Amino acid sequence: MDTFLGYSRPKGRVGTRNYLAIIPTVFCANEVGWRIAKKFKSARPLLHHQGCGQLKPDVERVTQTLIGLGANPNVGAVLLIGLGCESVSMQEVFRGLKKRGQTVEQIVIQTAGGMKKAIEQGTKLAAHLEKGLSASKRKPFPVKQLVMGIKCGSSDASSGLVSNPAVGAASDKLLSRGGTVIFGETTEFFGAEHLLARRAVCGEVAAKIFAIVERMENRVIAVGVDMRGSQPTPGNIQGGITTIEEKSLGAICKSGSMPISGVLEYGEKIPGKGLFILDSPGKEAEIMTGLSAAGANLIVFSTGGGAPQGYPIVPVIKVAGNPQKCLVMKEHIDIDASGVLRGDISVEKITAKIYAELIRVGSGRAVKAEKLGYDQTVEIYTTGPTI
Repeated sequence: MDTFLGYSRPKGRVGTRNYLAIIPTVFCANEVGWRIAKKFKSARPLLHHQGCGQLKPDVERVTQTLIGLGANPNVGAVLLIGLGCESVSMQEVFRGLKKRGQTVEQIVIQTAGGMKKAIEQGTKLAAHLEKGLSASKRKPFPVKQLVMGIKCGSSDASSGLVSNPAVGAASDKLLSRGGTVIFGETTEFFGAEHLLARRAVCGEVAAKIFAIVERMENRVIAVGVDMRGSQPTPGNIQGGITTIEEKSLGAICKSGSMPISGVLEYGEKIPGKGLFILDSPGKEAEIMTGLSAAGANLIVFSTGGGAPQGYPIVPVIKVAGNPQKCLVMKEHIDIDASGVLRGDISVEKITAKIYAELIRVGSGRAVKAEKLGYDQTVEIYTTGPTI
């Protein structure tokens, strides 16, 4: 049986990393969080631009997303930082994390007496939390404890021909061994949603797939514009993709061929094992935040042009099949699949490489984005206007 070396977490979760997450509940607390995080090797600040001046549905979404991020298996402890007057309730986030078995402390800047005192208090709490993390050691777990998020970006013709199919086959392999996979980018289902619906485990899931596509289309229509002109992007077109339908057919290849168990709302956690769709946009930072909040403990990112983004608490494995971009952007590419187009290697062998990399990265091997520190950006997908 395939195994990896991970960290045991409460409620059966398993991490591939062992981070102290510093999470502001509102953007006004970002600077305090950043300064505290700089003091600790294991700390990862999840700085975002949400938490206040939003309509209630978005406040609820941000709240659930922050809980999901703090409860991600790669996080061993959390320090919450609030300002004191924000829309997001720190106590609700705190209780949500406690309910999921997470170790968590909190500070409020206005209660502490300002930035300097908040940093002083937060530093003491963070030191205590980090000390607790040091007791955690890696141990063997079956590969079924891996939760793989999937993303594609800076896509071109090679994405649909090489890297997406290889990632999809790796997804099938992990699922066949009892693992869990999450994919999304609803904006890149357009014109191909019926193909995904055929793989739904039941009529209810199929209906939900059609519903999230229609909902996304209606959001675009409500703005008074057409999707064409925005999708495919200029970079996609330059890379040989001509229509949104063509892009979608290439994009859904990364989901493989296994049955789809359910559809998640953004900020929702996975309910169990299987293959799940996350209703989300294609924007890198927003979907990777959603995948992480859902419970992904690693992410595989198929890219044509060489998108460099990683994520603060989840390692992101980059797979690319464009020979020119693999050469020019090699410092960002973890798996070079360009040999498929040259006829030097098969998609099946690239699939085996991706699967082997899941186990190595799951056991602690650093990906390119981690080595470069190109993994700092967090964005939360919201839909309403700010107020």
